[in-house]
Amino acid sequence: MRKIVVAVGGSSGAIYAKVLLDKLLALQSQIEAVGVVMSDNARFNWKFELDDESYLHYPFHFYNKNDFMAPFASGSARYDTMIVCPCSMGLMGRIAAGTSNDLATRAADVILKERRRLILVLRDTPYSLIHINNMKLITEAGGIICPATPSFYSKPATFEALAATVVDRVLDLAGFDLKSYRWGEEQ
Repeated sequence: MRKIVVAVGGSSGAIYAKVLLDKLLALQSQIEAVGVVMSDNARFNWKFELDDESYLHYPFHFYNKNDFMAPFASGSARYDTMIVCPCSMGLMGRIAAGTSNDLATRAADVILKERRRLILVLRDTPYSLIHINNMKLITEAGGIICPATPSFYSKPATFEALAATVVDRVLDLAGFDLKSYRWGEEQ
């Protein structure tokens, strides 16, 4: 049973966060706990891009962005994976610098110091040298950089199916057992 932190950053790409939360719902049999923290911009972008506030209806525990009493603000709570989806360059920069000024950056700091799995789903493009260096720092610290670059060989027919090509890869990286399109396998 897994304990997962999901941080929803403020970059564009709320569809990725929605598909991730939907898929985590479907994987409940593998999950003990899901803690979610959203930035103010994440809430704004969700409403702007998806025309709803459906994040309010997920059965996961949502934490205030400044709630340092959240269990995953400490390594003793043993959350094993953190997924930041989508992850802005600013959030990645604060994580790379070890700046724990809110719950998302504190949780990422904890995950890295405990040598657990941190996956950043980067949404912005193009990358500057600062971004690339921050990706390098996070990778050297044990994090995984997984840009939100969808694949097309599964022939996704909807925006959600296209986003799922990224989210399925993220969930694979997180170690979940899930059914998804696999290159070279019969569907």
